[in-house]
Amino acid sequence: MAALQFQLESDPVAVGPRAGTLTTDHGSIQTPIFMPVGTVGAVKGLNQQQLQQEVKAQIILGNTYHLYLRPGTAVLEAAGGLHQFNGWTGPVLTDSGGYQVFSLAAKRKIKEEGVVFQSHIDGSRHLFSPESVMDIQRSIGADIIMAFDECPPYPSDRDYAQKSMDLTHRWLDRCI
Repeated sequence: MAALQFQLESDPVAVGPRAGTLTTDHGSIQTPIFMPVGTVGAVKGLNQQQLQQEVKAQIILGNTYHLYLRPGTAVLEAAGGLHQFNGWTGPVLTDSGGYQVFSLAAKRKIKEEGVVFQSHIDGSRHLFSPESVMDIQRSIGADIIMAFDECPPYPSDRDYAQKSMDLTHRWLDRCI
């Protein structure tokens, strides 16, 4: 994965909302942008032609948690990455899976090391660490990857929110 580039196209102070061009290995994205969600690697209900010609999608979002569990990183790697697997030629952003792990509150344990969670598919146990989440996103060929974070529940008291933020910052250091 090459370094991302961002070019500011308009000065928000002078002309209002900021606009820019984000360049990735799989194309450029004019910001701000609507990003269709393809949780498991494909946007439901739309084919690639519809995404490009009708929706004018410049990027799609995939979910690391779901892609890791099914179809699995081995399948995606064998296909040549997410782009080859789903046929999308444009940029792909993958989130870290942090929210999905959070949503499994009864089936997960948050530790400094990472999060041990139970698959919602087959009950198998897995560990997502900051390092493993970054490795997964890189191995499947995402253009833009997100750091692993803890998503505190709502509502959270100030102490819990502070501890969650501190943990997320420590995890960020490990992601970088």
